[in-house]
Amino acid sequence: MSIALIAGAGALPLALVEAARAAGAPRPFVAALDGFAPEGLAPDLTFRIERLYPFFAALHERGVTRIAFAGAVRRPRLDPALFDPLTAGIVPRLMATLAQGDDATLREVIALFEEDGFAILGAGEVAPALLPPEGVLAGRITPRDQQDAARAALIVSALGRVDVGQGCVVQQGLCLGAETLAGTDAMLAGVAALPQDLRPDPAGGRGLLFKAPKPLQDRRIDLPALGVQSVRNAARAGLGGIAWEAGGTLCLDLPAMRAAAEETGLFLWSRPPGTGA
Repeated sequence: MSIALIAGAGALPLALVEAARAAGAPRPFVAALDGFAPEGLAPDLTFRIERLYPFFAALHERGVTRIAFAGAVRRPRLDPALFDPLTAGIVPRLMATLAQGDDATLREVIALFEEDGFAILGAGEVAPALLPPEGVLAGRITPRDQQDAARAALIVSALGRVDVGQGCVVQQGLCLGAETLAGTDAMLAGVAALPQDLRPDPAGGRGLLFKAPKPLQDRRIDLPALGVQSVRNAARAGLGGIAWEAGGTLCLDLPAMRAAAEETGLFLWSRPPGTGA
């Protein structure tokens, strides 16, 4: 067994395991951070940050050489009584990066795994089917949608450079919401709750949800993700569709997403990277 999946909360870890299985690849060894169990997937091992080096040793004992990350993890509360001597030695290093933001923390996590001899894979390398090709995959887009997507790409790029979010909602050039720590669903709920007099006339374009990686992030970890619930929440927010950066955004169940988009009248657009950002 050579690949381990470091799983966080949410549906992404299971989607990645199922996509790998459908491609004929062996099931990865699944390790979950304590307190952040994935949905519908029983981990083979649960670990704590305070005992990171014993966790590394357990992976080596199982023949793991490659690591992929998937799922949501918030910054855990550390218990000083649980540290082993080796992990205690890197506490200052971890605390320094935690103060710098999510991107710096994730880069440090990757560095720690690599220093212990593990190769880091992106989720798309484990399950390429989760990264749809470029193109309009449901519905149709208009020139107004193209303009809104270009505007949204600029906003997400600007926010990403200061390590804030991977998504926003734009309607007729106006930003109705930007993704923060609460995530995409919370942003869409906020857009749905906006008074109509704050939103443009939908006859001129219903707007869209756009998602893309942060410009400076390591794309082997924490790629933005979309699923069926994203489609349904975008419809509840009165939007016309969803666009994302092709090759940089994971779609957890594209057939189900397309079915939901057709049902709700939304478009799905896997947009070429670098256009308008």
